[in-house]
Amino acid sequence: MIRPEHLSPSLDVRESREFASEIKFCVPSELGVEIRGWARQWLAPDPYAGGEMGDTYRTASLYFDTAGFEVLRRAGSFGRSKYRIRRYGDSQGVFLERKLKTRNMVSKRRSVIGMEDLERLESSPQRGWTGHWFHRRIAARLLQPVCQISYHRTARVGSGSYGAIRLTIDQEVCALPAGRLAFHSGDPGTPLTDGHMIVELKFRRTVPPQFAQLIENFRREPQPVSKYRLAAAIDGCVAGWYGSDAVESAA
Repeated sequence: MIRPEHLSPSLDVRESREFASEIKFCVPSELGVEIRGWARQWLAPDPYAGGEMGDTYRTASLYFDTAGFEVLRRAGSFGRSKYRIRRYGDSQGVFLERKLKTRNMVSKRRSVIGMEDLERLESSPQRGWTGHWFHRRIAARLLQPVCQISYHRTARVGSGSYGAIRLTIDQEVCALPAGRLAFHSGDPGTPLTDGHMIVELKFRRTVPPQFAQLIENFRREPQPVSKYRLAAAIDGCVAGWYGSDAVESAA
């Protein structure tokens, strides 16, 4: 079992810029397998992962949006931030996350609560509770859960004079609508990336040599990939949203 304390050195992580930049690719599965082989040769397994090779785990996330889908529509400041609740494996703890992105620069705030405390986000939790900041933000922005996205991830890491780096490969990405603060542990939903994998490279400001080599070896051009927007492109995957024609499938 993967527990939250195995996934972060701190149970209440504030603003984090460990990986200030990120680039993504959506690649055919055959190429994804090749990239995974390359990563296992040149990078170390994520110390908080598991599996046969020590570098895999499953995760599910609840994504939030407004009744008018301002996050999806990238309206104003909603286009720069995403709020989600993430669960690793069958852990009884979940991470409350806000991801803020400007251009290719990323910062993240996250903290962990128990599954049994999810319902506190629907009330008026006391100041000082770990999840109070998240409740305050989603209440102020009128956000509600609209979609659960799950996938199987391979994660490899490295470091050097350029700082820490991280490569992830996501496959079996699926989505289903979510109308309340609860995780669905049965059918994962509709596949979003049949025949493809999502590769993500995270680093500080300068592309490190390993990633420059990967991009050159596999002749890939970075492209915007949003799992939430992939879900919204398929009718029925996002609660209350039926405007798939208005969403670019990978933007």
